[in-house]
Amino acid sequence: MRGAKVYFFLYEKIFLCKILRNILYKIFLIFARMLINQISKLKKAKNAIILAHYYTLPEVQDIADFVGDSLVLSKQAAVTQADIILFAGVHFMAETAKILSPQKKILIPDLNAGCSLADSCPAEELEKFLKNYPEHKVLSYINCSAKVKTLSDIIVTSGNALKIVNALPKDEKIVFTPDRNLGAYINKETGREMALWNGACHVHDQLTAEEIYKLKATYPKAKVLAHPECKATVLEVADFIGSTAAMLQFTKNDDAIAYIVATETGILYEMQKQNPTKQFYVVNNPITCSCNNCEYMKLNTLEKIYNALQTESPEIILEDELIKKAVYPIQKMFDY
Repeated sequence: MRGAKVYFFLYEKIFLCKILRNILYKIFLIFARMLINQISKLKKAKNAIILAHYYTLPEVQDIADFVGDSLVLSKQAAVTQADIILFAGVHFMAETAKILSPQKKILIPDLNAGCSLADSCPAEELEKFLKNYPEHKVLSYINCSAKVKTLSDIIVTSGNALKIVNALPKDEKIVFTPDRNLGAYINKETGREMALWNGACHVHDQLTAEEIYKLKATYPKAKVLAHPECKATVLEVADFIGSTAAMLQFTKNDDAIAYIVATETGILYEMQKQNPTKQFYVVNNPITCSCNNCEYMKLNTLEKIYNALQTESPEIILEDELIKKAVYPIQKMFDY
């Protein structure tokens, strides 16, 4: 009898927890709908647009005017007719929007939304590093600060880096910053020997082939998709390697029904939307034993977006001279 009492006591607690969760979820939905309506009104009143990266929260992607990877969003920032651009992403992305549209007001919902990859390459240290390579062309991944962009000859993204490197003369000496994993992947694919800055994205750098093998044991028919910011050991077991946009396109055109995805968790939302009959499994972070979330991307919330539009802050402010120097290598990217 005592065992039965314990069982029913626990059952009652679990049942009540489920009820409470359902109530809280309904309250969240009501609150979210109110915020979404207010955000829509503010956008219209202030001629503002929202750009959101694939790694942000689903509800943030849903209210964005444009959702994409760094290449798509940087192009959109350059051509938009809006007076205000709210960038739901991380700091370097908002900086890039300001560089491309200096006359516009650029907002970011949370100034703490940084980037471990950008932070791994301080401009002052890179400047010293480049003195060892005086005759090299400097290619920098767009995931870097505005100051690093001023030290670069061409900016690249994960979606166009291979194309741009292949377009350069075979004997061109190159320094690639700041991502060592992406740089090593390009070296392998092109046969180049680019000098690499020793930086990395903590989200991708922590993923392991062992975690992929665990998922493959459970889902043996699933194809492995990997972002080139991952380590070589992860890329070696991938069926497809590409940017977030390239992975999305691959899943739309491919005939497999299941995929193991080695990148940030946020991309699964768009993948599932575009492929409702397919299954997607994100590679877990072995350090945290949880989903592979970028804590910086997840700082972008509906409430912060509403507050940013209402107060028109935090605003990205860059000096004119810095913008003039940083825009050149970005424009060079668009030439390819």
